Amino acid sequence: MVRTIRSTYGGLGPEGWPAAAVTSSPEGFPFSKAATERSTSSSPVPTAVVWFSNLKVTCTSVGGHPYGVFYGESPLNYPFTLFLTEFIFVVFTIHVVRFLIKPLRQPRVIAEIIGGIIIGPSILGRNKKFRETLFPDSGRFIIRNLGVMGFMYFLFISGVRTDMTVMLKSIGKKNLYTAMVSVALPMITSTAVAFFLRGFMDENLGKITSIGEIASSLAITTFPVLYNILKELNLLSSEVGRMALSISVCGDAIGINAVVAFEAATQAEVRVINALWYVISLFALVIFMIVGLRPLLNWIIRRTPEGSTVDQAYVVGILVGVLSIGFVTDMFGIAIANGPLWLGLLVPDGPPMGSALVERSETIVMELLMPFAFAYMGLYTDVYAIAPVWPTLKPLLYMAITGYVTKWLGTLAATIFFKVPIRDGMALSLIMCLRGQVEILLFIHWMDKKIIKIPAYTVLVLLTAGVTIIITPLITILYDPTRPYMVNKRRTIQHTPHTSELRLVICVYDQNNIAAITNFLERSNPTLDSPFTIYALQLIELVGRAAPLFIDHQKHNLTNIKSFKYHIQDYEAIHNALLLYQEAKEGMVRFKEFTTVSPMRTMYQDICELALVNKASLIVLPFHRESISTAPGTEFVRQGVQSVNLNVLRNAPCSVGILIDKGRHLRSNPAATVASTTGSSFRSSVYYLAVLFLGGADAREALMYADKMVGHHQVKLTVIRFLVVNGEGDNEIEKKLDDGVVTSFWVKNESNERVVYKEVVVSNGEETLAAVRAMNDGSYDLWIVGRRHGVNPVLLEGLTSWSQNVELGIIGDYISSDDFGSDASVLVVQQQVLREQKAGSLERLWSRVSVS
Repeated sequence: MVRTIRSTYGGLGPEGWPAAAVTSSPEGFPFSKAATERSTSSSPVPTAVVWFSNLKVTCTSVGGHPYGVFYGESPLNYPFTLFLTEFIFVVFTIHVVRFLIKPLRQPRVIAEIIGGIIIGPSILGRNKKFRETLFPDSGRFIIRNLGVMGFMYFLFISGVRTDMTVMLKSIGKKNLYTAMVSVALPMITSTAVAFFLRGFMDENLGKITSIGEIASSLAITTFPVLYNILKELNLLSSEVGRMALSISVCGDAIGINAVVAFEAATQAEVRVINALWYVISLFALVIFMIVGLRPLLNWIIRRTPEGSTVDQAYVVGILVGVLSIGFVTDMFGIAIANGPLWLGLLVPDGPPMGSALVERSETIVMELLMPFAFAYMGLYTDVYAIAPVWPTLKPLLYMAITGYVTKWLGTLAATIFFKVPIRDGMALSLIMCLRGQVEILLFIHWMDKKIIKIPAYTVLVLLTAGVTIIITPLITILYDPTRPYMVNKRRTIQHTPHTSELRLVICVYDQNNIAAITNFLERSNPTLDSPFTIYALQLIELVGRAAPLFIDHQKHNLTNIKSFKYHIQDYEAIHNALLLYQEAKEGMVRFKEFTTVSPMRTMYQDICELALVNKASLIVLPFHRESISTAPGTEFVRQGVQSVNLNVLRNAPCSVGILIDKGRHLRSNPAATVASTTGSSFRSSVYYLAVLFLGGADAREALMYADKMVGHHQVKLTVIRFLVVNGEGDNEIEKKLDDGVVTSFWVKNESNERVVYKEVVVSNGEETLAAVRAMNDGSYDLWIVGRRHGVNPVLLEGLTSWSQNVELGIIGDYISSDDFGSDASVLVVQQQVLREQKAGSLERLWSRVSVS
């Protein structure tokens, strides 16, 4: 039988076990002159205890597997099956807590902290039988090590996501000064409180180095914590979210230097020479990583073919390197978590390396390892240990509260000085007080260094959870990133004079969208009297980096863009195609190019912001499904695009069109497509449009855009207006508005031989679809339809459960489906929804859609 030997002073402590020389007998038990006893513990794992004076040595069986429950054996009597049970229980408990608190809009880290506390001695672990059955001393050893590994890989992934060069360049004076105030003020005030109450602290906590370390941590808002919470709150791409990330990076750079200084001072408390070796080893490691590891990572990227991710062998090597660098930093006494974070910062973010590392490791780290990190935290969080030593904990509590309050006030004062709107400033100052994983790791580190004990550790854990629990809902109340988009001024096609400039935001994902976009723009009839200003926005999903990126290509030439170290896919092809089209339509079309790299969940904020700032009248979005011209009957589906489109429809400050391209155009070469679009053969070809007018604001907007397109001499337009028998179900106000627009349109185009207007009278939705199918003779190139607002419900009676793509409306979804049998493209139009309309109509839509 193989046995392990562990020694503790009075039991297992979080600071680890002291070294002791113990000799084992052939049977696996230590022998000495001290008395040996069998453990009286009810732990299921066989143990023996040996006492050497005040040293307690626990011998625990670690081998074997059960024959099975049918032999009368319990699987919990064996270490491996005990570990599997612990694994399942820890992960299950934390996920249950996450599910229960999800309606409260609390971040994930809160669920993990609460789950860890439930497992520990504060709740379930209070029961002796539960503790000794499921989490005996041998089980805690495994949880501790897996938990530390979880923290290591969490910080590594956070470092990979962070591009310090880009973020530091974009900080600006406002964010820099705000960061300095938000770090300096809480550090000074909390230190002052600590010195004032120093006489009431215990010996270790009252040391100057201990006070300095705690004050420094209270002053810092760590980037890894902030990024994850902002991502959950959908604030990464918002103005306040970007400011918070920039301030946190700058604040971390300032505060971490203070933490390192106090760590060195702590080393000097034993021997002064220790501090010197600490600093030397720190600088040596940093130089080795910059001079040795960074060139190696760049060499791997150079060996990776363009457009591909790094080879799996390199990914595995880097992930093993995380453990190796953790070993080195722990050996030097630098703290085990620093190495993985620094290594992550060295890894170039985004494709091909950063995104591959994040994609292939994030699920395992966040879903499997991090629960153990919080279980490790919870096993040493004991609320019952606070009361006996409460008087010595009061100074720590006052110190922490002072730090949080002054950090909030300092950040708020800085935002007021820089004339940030008061609600945004209050939200930003609250965001800078958020706490999470990194703080928990610091508390564990302080216990290892004997700066604090379990009662003080428990107070700090509870404060961390409490502050984040209180602050998170306040942030959502104070700051709504969509509020600026709710304008009362009309920005629509209908209300834009035909002879004035038309501003459009055109969104593209890659060069495959260019053919449909240029064809659509050409038929939209830009002229010298009514020119188009196009704000072309390339959308790239944020993968492998933390901070979103918004690039204005008017301010950065192609060389500077490449220096961002993010692989901007297809940029050159898109840029060249748009430039060629602009040159062909000189004076009629002007392009301004932008690129956003952001999460799909918040990408709509960049789209709406661009439309708002530039006073656009229409946003054109690509549909999430694209037909593949080279493979009839097959479609390419872009994950997450549907949620982007729905969010834009909900929050847009202007009208929105969703363009469904059926693949009639050449996509392989955008420049060739543009050349053919602007060529003489294209200009002489007839383009057939069909407008399905079902009534309402969206239908009126669709008709007005078609009216603009028919100004092109090669466009032929057919308008079909659907009416209900005897006017049943008509909204009188909407009916009068429809009559006015239709009459104005027909008076203008009555003599135009290229325009056909018809009216169809139906009595239900089935007859509506029959009339639409009767029009589908294969002659049309583009169908235009309003989305939904103001449509007489009788026209859609019996069809409401048929629609699958809510963003297209019922009729738009039908004519774009394979069931309709048309290869023509479709444009679904929604007119701008004003501020007072949003709370009604769109909330009803949103309640039907679950957006991830």
